[in-house]
Amino acid sequence: MKRRLTGMTAGLAVGITTAVALACAAGAYFYSLHHFRTLIAGQRSTALAQGELMRAALEHQMMENDRSLIAQMVESFGKEPQVSRVMLLDRQGVVRFSTAPIREPRELDLRSATCQACHRLPPDKRDSSQVLEMGDRTILRTVIPFRNREACHRCHDPGHRINGVMLFDLDAGGIRAEVNRDLRWLVAGTAAVALVLILLIAIVVRVFVLRRLQRFETTARLIAQGDLGQRIPAEGGDTVSWLAREFNTMADSVTGLVGEVRSERERLETVINSIDDGIVVLDPQRRVVAANDAFLQRTGTVRDEALGCSCRDVTTSLCAVGDCPTLACLGSGSRQVRLCERRKADGSVAWEEVHASPIRGPDGTLVQVVEVWRDITERRAAEARLAEAHRLASLGQLASGFSHEMNTPLATVLACVEGILREARSRPESPEWSSIGESAGVAREQILRCRGITQHFLRMSRGQTSADIVDLAATARAVARLVEPTARDLGVRIDVGPLPPGLHARADESELQHALINLVLNAVQACRPGGTVAVTAEHGDPLRLRITDDGCGIPPEQRTRIFEPFVSLRKGGIGLGLFLSQSFVRRWGGEIAIESEPGRGSTFEIRLPAAASAVEREAAP
Repeated sequence: MKRRLTGMTAGLAVGITTAVALACAAGAYFYSLHHFRTLIAGQRSTALAQGELMRAALEHQMMENDRSLIAQMVESFGKEPQVSRVMLLDRQGVVRFSTAPIREPRELDLRSATCQACHRLPPDKRDSSQVLEMGDRTILRTVIPFRNREACHRCHDPGHRINGVMLFDLDAGGIRAEVNRDLRWLVAGTAAVALVLILLIAIVVRVFVLRRLQRFETTARLIAQGDLGQRIPAEGGDTVSWLAREFNTMADSVTGLVGEVRSERERLETVINSIDDGIVVLDPQRRVVAANDAFLQRTGTVRDEALGCSCRDVTTSLCAVGDCPTLACLGSGSRQVRLCERRKADGSVAWEEVHASPIRGPDGTLVQVVEVWRDITERRAAEARLAEAHRLASLGQLASGFSHEMNTPLATVLACVEGILREARSRPESPEWSSIGESAGVAREQILRCRGITQHFLRMSRGQTSADIVDLAATARAVARLVEPTARDLGVRIDVGPLPPGLHARADESELQHALINLVLNAVQACRPGGTVAVTAEHGDPLRLRITDDGCGIPPEQRTRIFEPFVSLRKGGIGLGLFLSQSFVRRWGGEIAIESEPGRGSTFEIRLPAAASAVEREAAP
């Protein structure tokens, strides 16, 4: 375990050191006071004893009234060791004798600090000696009174109790120096003891408290990193052991909760990933927070690459919506729905319906947006087929009514033409009737053709079709020959390339021919004079028959509408040619694809199943 200075360790160290230092300092301070007072008390007793001896000797000399001897005795007393000064004062406070000069004139004034040390107290509470701080000196002043006895009445007024006082000053600086010296030794010794005590306390705290508490830190870190099986040894009966047991109980509870959360999360992820709709959660900066498998499959990315990235980077080839639903949801705070065109990997187009819904926090602010991508390609195709079925039904009804109404006058005209033709054949010798017979024959053929067309429309309206094996190459060449006069009039050349043999498909030949005529004729009309229309084909399944022109091309926004009925890009066009062509081709399991670039021409490709594939598909149950 790596040792490091934590806040708790530093706090314990500072607290213990401070407590020990304060305790030692307080002990040293009170010891120094007690020691000083003890020494002063001893010195005070000595000073009182000396003062009483001096008072007795001086009173004896005062009885003799020998002032010179008194001065000598005061002088000798002042030379005693540690004696700083001896002064005799009369009862008015006037100095009569002194072994040292007075430094300040107000030193013996009752209002001075030295005198107030005693006189500020009542007489019954005054001590006979007092420690005084006088500048740079510390002295012990002892006051010895000279009482007015009967023997003193011959010189002093009997009405006075005291005749004077003796001030006996002892130098207490030595005592102070001794106390300071002892205090230094005491502080040094106490510091050493305190240091040892602090080290012992630190070791005890380290071993019995901090090391055990560090187990809590290590275990909590490992649990946070995912190792939910970590626990703290909880042997013992002290507070730390009790705390370890409570911690383990909490860890067991957290482990159970985490397991339940993981289980619920996995179940929720399984449910979300099983949804076919793409689901992605975005933050306000449009970064991917979560996504299911369906969304990742749409984007072609993996989860680790998508999470945290901007949706603009993830859905570069996916979203083709100019008005972003997430931005609109973030701006309005309400649910948004958009349609998106998605390009698949194979180049095909899929349509997605994108729902963007807000996710709000506890305070009601919008914190995230969830997008649901739903593939509606089949629905759109079904809707398109339904719309086309409705259109076909309408056209069927129109064709049925048109054919029914046309058949009656056609039958009448046919009967009349056949009567004329019989009359002409009965008079073969007449040149006039011979000419009339030829015209009647042509009219009869055209009327029969018109009736065939009406019958074809009737079959279409009833859903009746006829199928046969058609040679695509021969049909393409026949269509080219039929359209050649019109192309020649417009100055356009029709180029039928070498068509491979064996291009056979199951279809209605007249319908296929009709579809090819519409496509080739549209290509010719789209070209300028001097243009070329190429007809090519190739084997495969499906068979491919292409009509390519170098004309004006078709705008992208019109390519999905040109196969709708009554939609024409050519002035004067009815808009049914391409619609009928696609209907014919789809009826036989084929499709018409288009590639076009405005100003550079178009290519229409008819894809039909080969004859063998068509037979197999019809035979399949």
